[in-house]
Amino acid sequence: MDRTFNICVVGLGYVGLPLARLFSTKYKTIGYDINDRRVEELMAGHDSTCEISDELLRSALLGGFRCTSSIDDIRECNFYIVAVPTPVDIDNRPDLTPLVNASRMVGEIISKGDIVVYESTVYPGMTEEVCLPEVEKVSGLKLNIDFYAGYSPERINPGDKEHTIEKIKKVTSGSTPEVADAIDHIYNSVLINGTHKAPSIRVAEASKIIENSQRDVNIAFMNELAKIFNAMEIDTHDVIDAASTKWNFLKYTPGLVGGHCISIDPYYLIQKAQVYGILPRIMTAARRLNDGMGAYVANQVVKLMNKKGILVKDARILILGITFKENCPDIRNTKVVDIYATLQEYTDNITIYDPLANVETVEAEYNVRITNNKPDDKYDAVILAVAHKVFEGLDIDELLLNNAVVYDVKSVLPRNIVGGRL
Repeated sequence: MDRTFNICVVGLGYVGLPLARLFSTKYKTIGYDINDRRVEELMAGHDSTCEISDELLRSALLGGFRCTSSIDDIRECNFYIVAVPTPVDIDNRPDLTPLVNASRMVGEIISKGDIVVYESTVYPGMTEEVCLPEVEKVSGLKLNIDFYAGYSPERINPGDKEHTIEKIKKVTSGSTPEVADAIDHIYNSVLINGTHKAPSIRVAEASKIIENSQRDVNIAFMNELAKIFNAMEIDTHDVIDAASTKWNFLKYTPGLVGGHCISIDPYYLIQKAQVYGILPRIMTAARRLNDGMGAYVANQVVKLMNKKGILVKDARILILGITFKENCPDIRNTKVVDIYATLQEYTDNITIYDPLANVETVEAEYNVRITNNKPDDKYDAVILAVAHKVFEGLDIDELLLNNAVVYDVKSVLPRNIVGGRL
């Protein structure tokens, strides 16, 4: 704890950039990313993820923080933090490619006495069973003899300006008791609300995976209730409001579950559990139910249109929002595309308006064309899919053809204009 730490954060996305900027307030810090365009953007003082303001980023750069895509620039660091994505493949199996590649890269430059900490969400055991052996193989060094390791799960909530990185209480862990203390000290030095030091790396890994799995299961239960109550013509949110008057009721709401955390992380634990001969039935069912909610919303809209006598074939439909959550540009694993895909079976006249999402990125990722320009046409159906604050200024009535349907996924629109909501 008495040595001077030079920190390198590997991966400058939604997790890595805010973390690197925070560490740069106390330590010499370099951010590393393989994406040259991302590095150029950040060094010019702009973060397209909107996780940190341009003013804050430029202040950090003036204070000595810098970003690079050159491995030679980070060889002098001695405390490496890996914050790369942990996605799943088309069959929902963990894709370890980014994590393995990052571990190999660290192995190329790590020196004796250095520490590597992983922040990427993984199943219990992955750091020690998959990542660190790659570091050892490439570097020729031995864990806990030549170098040391730890795990501190990320808790970034994209678009959340209240629970920012410095306010989050972080879980830490280390490969030896002494290193656990050192890692805990370093994180504690920049966090307002401190840390919780877990007894092992595996415990820290498990704590992260159940945080998001728990939310996934709870939201799935509410989505199932929404389906039941919608069929019974009972407003789900009225039911939730009534039930939440009890002191120990947990107020979750139905919704689309996308993004890179809640909709992805459970698959890592599901896969690992099966290795031990356990089939996690509740988690698996929750994933299946939540993954089907986009199609459910689309079918509810079609049902409402049919009831009103609106011809669905070739109907004009407007979808408001495509990002996976409100007030951020993150489109990873958004379930709004499932609404679009289901409705496209009936009509090609679908407009997706989202002023926060990048048009080119959406088209490259989903082969869907969106617009950042406020619509000035009229539609047979309008679906509020994402509750961006910018949509509060929209006059929905001006967008509607006679007898049109309004469906409110987020339950934020005035009830008198809404034909259905989740």
